[in-house]
Amino acid sequence: MRTTHLLYLHGFRSSPQSAKAQIMAKWVQARHPGVTWWCPQLPASPAQAIDLLRQGTAAWPRGQMAVMGSSLGGFYAAWLSAHWGVPAVLVNPAVHPSRDLARYIGQHPVWQDPSQSIFFEPAHLQELKLLESQHLPTFPATLALIAKGDEVLDWREMLARHQAGKVRLIEGSDHALSDFDEHLPQILEFLQLA
Repeated sequence: MRTTHLLYLHGFRSSPQSAKAQIMAKWVQARHPGVTWWCPQLPASPAQAIDLLRQGTAAWPRGQMAVMGSSLGGFYAAWLSAHWGVPAVLVNPAVHPSRDLARYIGQHPVWQDPSQSIFFEPAHLQELKLLESQHLPTFPATLALIAKGDEVLDWREMLARHQAGKVRLIEGSDHALSDFDEHLPQILEFLQLA
């Protein structure tokens, strides 16, 4: 079944203006203008983010939708994929965000627009722990793109968490997956948008 609705989730301190989100948005608009595309600005609160995504996709056909996410967005995408039974592309997905983001309590500028900022609270770590503690199915419909050169997250943790799905282990690269364009054909094939 071809994807008719695609949800893209950016990472921590990122936005819909991220390079990967923009590349995907332009590609979908140019090649598949009939596909519903949504890349919302996610709130700092994980609970609010999940609520926003549930409400925003409530009318979407689960059998024809897919989700894609990077870093913290990849963690959310894996969680949604498991709970909704929809395919997901995970780009350097966070595995233990409550642990990794513990040192980021406070206010931080958004990468793409330093004039904007997010405030990450201790309560948000508890919300992440709750999401992390929920059981996920053993055989997810996921494609994980994992860069060994990721300078932020441990590629071994990502591989261990997502090896039940399809994995593209990338030599080198970085957390942002700066060579994203090179992996677009595999992503589009997985999403049935090629």
